[in-house]
Amino acid sequence: MKCIIVEDEPLAAKVIEKYLSEIDGIHLIAKCANAVEAFNVLKKEKVDLIFLDIKMPKISGFDFLRSLNYQPKVIITTAYRDYALESYEYEITDYLLKPISFERFLKAINKAMKSELPVNSTADKSTGTVSEDANGFIFVKSEKKMIKVWLKEIVYVEGLKDYVRIITTKENIICDLSLNYLEKKLPVKKFIRIHRSYIVSLEHIKSYTPTEIQIQNKYLPIGRFYKRSVINILSEGTL
Repeated sequence: MKCIIVEDEPLAAKVIEKYLSEIDGIHLIAKCANAVEAFNVLKKEKVDLIFLDIKMPKISGFDFLRSLNYQPKVIITTAYRDYALESYEYEITDYLLKPISFERFLKAINKAMKSELPVNSTADKSTGTVSEDANGFIFVKSEKKMIKVWLKEIVYVEGLKDYVRIITTKENIICDLSLNYLEKKLPVKKFIRIHRSYIVSLEHIKSYTPTEIQIQNKYLPIGRFYKRSVINILSEGTL
């Protein structure tokens, strides 16, 4: 995972950098003293994870998050408890209060890495895999067997705590997969991520508003980080 630190307190940034140096699988791209520096970094390179302070000069952490065109994992690092509730509106991975202990830091990292690792990794308890086929179907592992799922039959996919649920026109399939991993396997021209918990089939969308999508008889929320890209994609088919 590629990450950046966005922190205006040099000592706090140094602590996070030290903690990261002790963890395999994460590459620190840059340390940024404010959101403007971070924005310039993200224009050049896409990252998977951001360690983000909230109260910073020029632009707050929340304002910075609203400016992003895609949603990396975000771990808030702050000295203030007051922003905890508001921060979860931004679908963050974790909220760390300073001073941050290594044990608490490691717990946050595990949350972030678990959702990014392929499911056959030793760091994930799941043993499921996904394989793709050019003819319009994927195989997913469910109940100890590989099940063929036709892409045209997938209505939407819901990410739950330790697995995903694939809702098709015929059945619901529970799989030991992470939603992020499955997202990488589904063709982008047919499916769109609308929320940290949902991927939907473009073919099965009935209607949409700036805040939700109707698919079958269910209304699914559009996440704050996904709103711009979702509306842009859907509006391309609007007459």
